[in-house]
Amino acid sequence: MPSLRDIRKRIKSVKNTQKITKAMKMVAASKLRRSQEALMAARPYADKLVHVVGHVAARLGPDDLEKFPLLRHHPSPRKVLLVVITSDRGMAGAFNSNIIRRAERFLWEEKERHPEIRLAVIGRKARDAFRRSGHKAQEHVGVFESLTFARCKEIAASILKEYEDGNLDACFIIYNEFKSAISQKVIVEQFLPVVPAGRPVLTAGVEARGEQAEHGKGAAVDAVDYRYEPGKEGILEELVARHFTTQLWRALLESVASEHGARMSAMDNATRNAGEMVAALTLKYNRARQAYITKELMEIIGGAEALK
Repeated sequence: MPSLRDIRKRIKSVKNTQKITKAMKMVAASKLRRSQEALMAARPYADKLVHVVGHVAARLGPDDLEKFPLLRHHPSPRKVLLVVITSDRGMAGAFNSNIIRRAERFLWEEKERHPEIRLAVIGRKARDAFRRSGHKAQEHVGVFESLTFARCKEIAASILKEYEDGNLDACFIIYNEFKSAISQKVIVEQFLPVVPAGRPVLTAGVEARGEQAEHGKGAAVDAVDYRYEPGKEGILEELVARHFTTQLWRALLESVASEHGARMSAMDNATRNAGEMVAALTLKYNRARQAYITKELMEIIGGAEALK
């Protein structure tokens, strides 16, 4: 049975841990508010860009598609890039492990459909996990230390160049979509080639959100075309590259907001658990102390009886 001193030390240790988890929860809540505001500001523009590019691309003929590599669909894509977005830090519950498990399942399920799957990881947790499993990957670490659109544009430009050079047939991204402070959804989304409205994605088991989900289900496209100024080709040339960069930026913002929400929830649970542990240890301490006092009283009484 542990001594009273050991129990007191244990209670003090748990209380110190509780203070740390409570502080981490407050910091995560503050960061969540800022990241959520940035995400909500970016979502309308990103959704509308998906709508515009998807519907314009759906009206292009086969000859027009040849001019835009980012819209050119391969019947059987072999060279696929899978971009996995995790956080740089832990202490966020199952936030990172859910992403890594889904990425590993994608690699396993799609290896026959896409024989040449390469990995690109954003975040230290994904880098460390795939290093341990022996997978080689392009690494983008430290992105979330100071997340900027310029850094996102650099990553997007490197992927776009590979696609335009013919080194890629498709690009999929796995990330956590922010639902609420206590809820995140793992999304596997096709980013390249751009999916025109009314066409399915290139592979099975790929989740989509919002406008992309509508496109993937074969939504009907209006027969009426638009009038384009200065021209359809000029508009698409400008929009398609911006579309990919914007969707990647949104995925990063979704991941950041989801991370802070998951960490806030995890630290809240840890704080409550620490409180319950302190209560249980305090009860144990009081019982042990009572037993110790009772034992001393019995010894005193026994000694007094022996002296009579």
